[in-house]
Amino acid sequence: MEGQWVKGQLSRNPSVTASYKRSDLRLLLGVMAAPLAPVHVNCNDPLPHLSIKDTPIETSSAQYILQQYTAASGGQKLQNSIRNAYAMGKLKMVACEYETATRTVKNRNGSKGAESGGFVLWQMNPDMWYVELAVGGSKVRAGCNGKLVWRHTPWLGSHTAKGPVRPLRRALQGLDPRTTASMFADARCIGEKNVNGEDCFILKLCTEPQTLKARSEGPAEIIRHVLFGYFSQKTGLLVHIEDSHLTRIQSNGGDAVYWETTIDSYLDDYRPVEGIMIAHSGRSVVTLFRFGEVAMSHTKTKMEEAWTIEEVAFNVPGLSVDCFIPPGDLKSGSIGETCELPQDEKGKTAIVLAAQRAKLAAAGNTIWNMEV
Repeated sequence: MEGQWVKGQLSRNPSVTASYKRSDLRLLLGVMAAPLAPVHVNCNDPLPHLSIKDTPIETSSAQYILQQYTAASGGQKLQNSIRNAYAMGKLKMVACEYETATRTVKNRNGSKGAESGGFVLWQMNPDMWYVELAVGGSKVRAGCNGKLVWRHTPWLGSHTAKGPVRPLRRALQGLDPRTTASMFADARCIGEKNVNGEDCFILKLCTEPQTLKARSEGPAEIIRHVLFGYFSQKTGLLVHIEDSHLTRIQSNGGDAVYWETTIDSYLDDYRPVEGIMIAHSGRSVVTLFRFGEVAMSHTKTKMEEAWTIEEVAFNVPGLSVDCFIPPGDLKSGSIGETCELPQDEKGKTAIVLAAQRAKLAAAGNTIWNMEV
């Protein structure tokens, strides 16, 4: 079970072990279960007409790449005929590394320590979606009725998300080519890169300042959120997606703390479902990097998820807007994106927790490997 940091002394202290299990599972689900895409998209808007005249080469190249992607994914006409979609998959999550300025603690138990679970995702035009993900005995639900995005976790209850309506990032991971193409409609082509032996074009999308401001709340200011898409030159399909956002948190009278969250997703096993190319497996690597306050006080947490898609269906009969109604206990106030950053019940910062884990791992018969 992921989060069982040591077999030795801690096995005689189940309350401490259970506490770490709960905190790590909360972190895994809070960060990885249902993150949102950077910006709002309108799939009803056609992709920009390919234009070379009076258009920067970075923009026209991106338009051409997206046209190739749309064609490779099944074509515009077929994608426009899809009114709703369903996907079901299995996944494993694991927290695999904790780092402070002086030491690194790695999970040597590997996949054996991963939390297993599954998810279902429903989507419906326009802008409606619902996801339910259960891992390690906990369940996270999130959805959008086209007007607001909400999420429910066992530890925070139901709450709305700040900012504009945005797609679920999980849908961009090879499950929804139409939304993916619309997401990158305003992107620029910034070059090429080889990803796992495959030459790719890179598209870059930057979130506009007004959207960042709408997503910020109180002392937490989202400074930037950038999305990169890597499209195979051979197949035209999206094989790697990376996004990174930086948040600045200003404490009362203290120094600012910065959190950088990076999610790298690799998409694999593309197969057609009713003519639409769907990635049936993939993996994500998430890095939470915290810095600021005092010099040499950074912490870094690394988590991984691997998933497979078991079932996909389009134009499911009977699916209606009633399936996307927010929960009745939805709180009126929204909660900012920083609510899921590492922090235990007593408000200890992540660096203290990481230091504690390092000490525990050094206590003897451990399943963690420490590098100093």
